[in-house]
Amino acid sequence: MAPTIEETAIARKTRELCQTILDEPSLQAVRQRIDTFMADDAVRAQYDDLVNKGQALQQKQQMSQPLTGEEISEFEQHRDTLLKNPVARGFLDAQQELHQVQEAIVKHVSKTLELGRLPSEEDLSGGCCGHEGCGCEH
Repeated sequence: MAPTIEETAIARKTRELCQTILDEPSLQAVRQRIDTFMADDAVRAQYDDLVNKGQALQQKQQMSQPLTGEEISEFEQHRDTLLKNPVARGFLDAQQELHQVQEAIVKHVSKTLELGRLPSEEDLSGGCCGHEGCGCEH
């Protein structure tokens, strides 16, 4: 019987990676911006309101109902107001930074599994490597 994931070197190294991520000063700053946003009920309510308005407009479009200029203008005003708030802007930027880190990690691990070796910068940049069967769409 194969060892469970909890017993493997992969699991230990994954936990080490997770701890390294938590210890990274730039990501601690990202986490702080998220925590600041989460602690601000007024900004969170403003954000939730904008998300709800956006979803309502999207639903309306999906049902082939036209959007009025007033609806679009009102949404854009709410969005602009939210983006001018430094706590909200910090939260949105932090979300984007976390997403980029997550994408980079997933890409690196996926390429490692795909190639059977550590990927080079060229492998990760998405450029064609010139080898048949590499999956880079020649």
